[in-house]
Amino acid sequence: MTLYYLLYFFALPVNCIAMILVFIRIYKGPTVFDRIVALDLLITMGIGTIAIYSIITKQPLFMDVAMILALIGFLSTVAFSYYLEKRKDND
Repeated sequence: MTLYYLLYFFALPVNCIAMILVFIRIYKGPTVFDRIVALDLLITMGIGTIAIYSIITKQPLFMDVAMILALIGFLSTVAFSYYLEKRKDND
């Protein structure tokens, strides 16, 4: 086992613990903006988890899933921002 694999096996649980903390931020977020940022961070961390898992298992197919998730995350952030901007204009 090389040093890289030890780092991967260390990074995966740390990333999962951080994801739990982000879920708490989503639940307790005082504003909608905090929740949107937390959801964007959660998607980014999910991409990182998928990438680490792909490297550990040597399955490049999972990288395609990570790229699709990145695209969905970007589009959802843009859509939320557009919705909030329109909602602010109507108030």
